[in-house]
Amino acid sequence: MKNTDLKKIALVGTGFVGMSFAYALMNSGECDQLVLIDINKVKAHGEAMDMNHGLPFAKRNMLIFDGEYCDCCDADIVVIAAGVAQKDGEGRIALLKRNYEVFKSIIDPIIKSGFEGIFLVATNPVDIMTKITLELSGFDPKRVIGSGTTLDTARLRYLLGDYFSIDPRNVHAYVIGEHGDSEIVPWSQAYVTTKKVYDIVDSSNGRFKFEDLYNISKNVTEAAQEIIRAKSATYYGIGMALVRIVRAIFGDEKSALTVSVMLNGEYGIDGVYAGLPAIIGRNGVEEIIVLDLKESERNAFIDSCNFLKKTAEDIGF
Repeated sequence: MKNTDLKKIALVGTGFVGMSFAYALMNSGECDQLVLIDINKVKAHGEAMDMNHGLPFAKRNMLIFDGEYCDCCDADIVVIAAGVAQKDGEGRIALLKRNYEVFKSIIDPIIKSGFEGIFLVATNPVDIMTKITLELSGFDPKRVIGSGTTLDTARLRYLLGDYFSIDPRNVHAYVIGEHGDSEIVPWSQAYVTTKKVYDIVDSSNGRFKFEDLYNISKNVTEAAQEIIRAKSATYYGIGMALVRIVRAIFGDEKSALTVSVMLNGEYGIDGVYAGLPAIIGRNGVEEIIVLDLKESERNAFIDSCNFLKKTAEDIGF
């Protein structure tokens, strides 16, 4: 029987993303047990050894070990970061068919282990891979979450903080829709402290420009490819984003995070996973926040969802 006082995470995939998450998790002290699972068992073992050697310097003690899918049986959260790497110039959707085969080999043994926790998916294209996780697992959608546009939102807030010379933690803005090329920034919902971004620009006497906002949103969308061209992969940012989601779950925070969630009638969309602000707590997704979007923003979001829906349907989902 599981010790309910212990917080356990199973990480599937010990590549750059998985291990960036694991390292950030160890430094944050968000859980008691971490099991590393990978098709390359030797690598998983080496990663566990390396992390354990850093525990004397960590915030708190943890049990870190390499294991098998059966070790998911008593986990609170299974984080999936397994999959083939995104190539330079390759769109996230192009990864889909290659990663679908990987997920078929992962989800079934996890479910057979008796796992009854929360799935947190980071593998790209994350919205569709999260939908695939839902279909293969048969879980309640509230317990199948994708990292969604959490990282995109962080990039947006960082760039806006830099542009307006303010702490990005005081920027309240979102990226919604696909974690990819069709994602959108609903500027009508963007605030710096308590002021609307549009109002700040409009009253700045030319100091700030609407054209700059367009360039910022473009930079957010293109950030991943720029990083991939420079260093072959992105991993630190998403690793930190995953830890933030884990913290919201374990702390039952009821925090609003832009994760990939299953729409059930919101904006007239059904059966599609997409990035939206949602209240995250101990049981997963507790509420999807419906934004008061302008008509153009609403239409762009619906177009993004329809793109995801068509892509999923093309492979039978």
